[in-house]
Amino acid sequence: MITVEQLEAKLAEPTQELVNDLGRVSGDLILLGVGGKMGPSLAKLAVNAIREGGLNKRVIGVSRFSNAEARQELEEAGVETISCELLDDEALRALPHAENVIYMAGNKFGTKGREHFTWAMNTYLPGRVADKFKGSRIVVFSSGNIYPFLPVSGGGADEQVTPQPIGEYAQSTLGRERIFEYHSHKNGTPMAMYRLNYAIDMRYGVLLELARAVNEEREIDLTMGFANVIWQGDANAMALRCLTQCDSPPNIVNITGPETLSIRWAANEFAKRLGKEARLTGAESETALLNNASKSHQLFGYPRVSLLQMVDWTAEWVKQGGATWNKPTHFQERKGNF
Repeated sequence: MITVEQLEAKLAEPTQELVNDLGRVSGDLILLGVGGKMGPSLAKLAVNAIREGGLNKRVIGVSRFSNAEARQELEEAGVETISCELLDDEALRALPHAENVIYMAGNKFGTKGREHFTWAMNTYLPGRVADKFKGSRIVVFSSGNIYPFLPVSGGGADEQVTPQPIGEYAQSTLGRERIFEYHSHKNGTPMAMYRLNYAIDMRYGVLLELARAVNEEREIDLTMGFANVIWQGDANAMALRCLTQCDSPPNIVNITGPETLSIRWAANEFAKRLGKEARLTGAESETALLNNASKSHQLFGYPRVSLLQMVDWTAEWVKQGGATWNKPTHFQERKGNF
């Protein structure tokens, strides 16, 4: 996989399980915040699954759409698009009703110095959206960042672990969940909280950052010595399939791969593939931000794309000089400063 076209095609391949699950939920889909990293590929995947299943559903993508080319690509793929500033109450109220909502809007990077905007996007806006779509089922994108740092030998935080968010991004993300949860209790709206760590495709993500650092012979700090990753195509499919898991009070579902990824191991694997030496500094801390997604694996099965496959694809992508996005994960951050 060495071209963006091949990557996009792979991300948009639906499984029969996804087709079946979308057939189980009635009504159209609306994706709020579709212009982000995962939104376009998730929308295209939904369209392809609907076509493959012969389902009678629309897929509506809502974003500010500062990138006209991205909007055109979505429309060509069969996604109906609406340009909307979601913080504008009048514009939000004017959006069409859909029985199925994927809520992806939010703010993470650039929080420092604009904390007020992060809280508006992550905590104020959810209340307005929950009120607008009180008669829908809603999958709420959240983050494993709301969990505490845990011992690396413990298997990560499952859904029973009490959140202890560090920093204003994580705090406001927990705020997002709590506001949606309030409206679910108030209105009986079925919801699923989709707590993700960390989706990757070839253009961004933890593995790309490590591979580029190895290839460019930059130092890799091992202080945050472990992480979780999942192929974005699998994460997208699970987000859509979470529509079958919505409930009131909200159902919580962790989403990531089954492995606790060693940063040291991954760096050395990339060094082998790229013919470089991994320049490792520091030592692994005894704790890390880790997500236990056993529940989602029970519900949806293990991710289709394995960790070694992701490593192989990423190494080849870096070798070929494939396109990348300037959207670092900051997975190394231990103080919550985004």
